[in-house]
Amino acid sequence: MNRILVYKPVPDDVLAYLRSHAEVVQVDAAQHDAFVTALREVDGAIGASTKITSAMLDGAPKLKALSTISVGFDNFDVDDLTRRGIVLAHTPDVLTESTADTVFSLILASARRVVELANWVKAGEWQSSIGPAQFGVEVQGKTLGIVGLGRIGGAVARRAALGFNMPVLYTNRKPNPQAEEAYGARRVELAELLATADFVCLQVPLTPETHHMIGAAQLRAMKPGAILINASRGATVDEAALIDALQAGTIHGAGLDVFETEPLPADSPLLRMPNVVALPHIGSATAETRHAMAMNAAENLLAALAGTLTRNVVNRDVLRK
Repeated sequence: MNRILVYKPVPDDVLAYLRSHAEVVQVDAAQHDAFVTALREVDGAIGASTKITSAMLDGAPKLKALSTISVGFDNFDVDDLTRRGIVLAHTPDVLTESTADTVFSLILASARRVVELANWVKAGEWQSSIGPAQFGVEVQGKTLGIVGLGRIGGAVARRAALGFNMPVLYTNRKPNPQAEEAYGARRVELAELLATADFVCLQVPLTPETHHMIGAAQLRAMKPGAILINASRGATVDEAALIDALQAGTIHGAGLDVFETEPLPADSPLLRMPNVVALPHIGSATAETRHAMAMNAAENLLAALAGTLTRNVVNRDVLRK
């Protein structure tokens, strides 16, 4: 029987499922030394939100598979795992709709100043009918630019085009014919998207190519009334440049669910800006979706150890060895 490590709490039924198929060891990844020791003594591991380095895997000849309870996999050195013959699985499908809901909530909240004005009301500032000082900006009919039109980007495009009559522009490594036909999305170069979109929405993984892909130059290229939305990975945006742009009025505002450092430091200027909606990385954080992600990750791990996993594999080259 395979021995597997669970390094992040999972729902009871998911844990029971794993135990029905393997010997389960539970170690909190925060207990670094114990976690590394356990990792070197198991056939597979499941968890999330923990960086697993090459050094941590040295001396782990039994390890065949890692399963992350997330769509992102920037906590892993994928090339190193591939060289070691370790399968890395993730959960890209089950969180699409809940994450797209979060993205669109950032669009609406940023445009209509929902958080700012809710706090204004709670502070007892609502003394008379609101005026221009409390006005937001329209969402209906505005142009949405999506950088990275994959699963989540496509779900955001559907909400925008069909629900809010928004023209959709996108940049992507490959065309997305389905989104073009169903939502009228138009593929453009990043420069045109930045110059045209009223909302610029980032939906890309964090890679060396996407690191700080939005910096000072890109922010200057955006419309002064534009709003930046980032629910992908914090480091896709140069946060210092974003702070400068927001303070200078280069762009209108930002809706952020991710940051370069998480949790966001209490002294971050972003927390003092009324034109910033800051969320604690809640993209897929609904009870239903998080349960589905945990079960999907468990199924991925067991299938990988059995040699039957054909989907949700990050490093597919391992399967060809």
